[in-house]
Amino acid sequence: MTEPRTHTLEVPGCVLHYDVREAGATTEPILLLIGSPMGAAGFAALARHFQDRTVVTYDPRGSDRSTRTDGAAESTPDLHADDLHRLIDALGGGPVDVFASSGGAVNGLALVARHPEQVRTLVAHEPPAAKTLPDREQALAAVADIRRTYDREGFGPAMMKFIAVTGHQGEIPADFADRPMRSPAEFGLPTEDDGARGDVMFEQNLMTCTHYEPDFDALRAAPTRVVVGVGVESEGQLARRAGEAVAERLGTKPVIFPSNHGGFLDDTFGMPGDPDNFAVTLRQVLAE
Repeated sequence: MTEPRTHTLEVPGCVLHYDVREAGATTEPILLLIGSPMGAAGFAALARHFQDRTVVTYDPRGSDRSTRTDGAAESTPDLHADDLHRLIDALGGGPVDVFASSGGAVNGLALVARHPEQVRTLVAHEPPAAKTLPDREQALAAVADIRRTYDREGFGPAMMKFIAVTGHQGEIPADFADRPMRSPAEFGLPTEDDGARGDVMFEQNLMTCTHYEPDFDALRAAPTRVVVGVGVESEGQLARRAGEAVAERLGTKPVIFPSNHGGFLDDTFGMPGDPDNFAVTLRQVLAE
């Protein structure tokens, strides 16, 4: 595998940046690793485990190097799916294999529903599709409270509520928004509001991602093999429960991956998972 080479792609309202790690002679399709709002840097550890395949990572619109030019405040899963469709076209049209994490998994489901011919296998790892949950009303209300907190108080307090919601075990209580939160200072987060807004997660993607309901009829009819993955350490948490609900709607069972929601991460970001064993499971899933 070569060192990553960076390319750009102009799409409506954005210039996408993507990295290609070219493999030598291989009969395997391109492996596209995607997140949201996580960009290409988050998949470096996982990419190293697929030296025998051409691996592509990218920064979603508004994340890291992919600068928005449209001035829009939000990005929807369908918009991200259109970006991915254009990216796959630029890579030769596919079909590709896709490993998609978190918000990227929601976007991957939207991609397959709209352009199934471009994806051979989609592994959707812990998509936070809160609308699929039995406690959807409480979950969506808690997410909306995170957004209101961000608008009102800024990044630090919003992140504390985000951590509380995503780490909560079991159904979200109806009064979750009214419960006291720990201080952002305990987690090294800013306590003062610097007035900055436009955060790629809280402003651009949080509401649209969690409130998106996949087109299950289109997904079931697609020739694409859709596999839902969940983390062994994420049991009871919102993203895992949503992943399990998505798998049930598809008539499948989720695959258990090592570690947590970010199980493919090394220690670069201070939240290490288990990328070595995670990659083993992903390779097994893709080979089936």
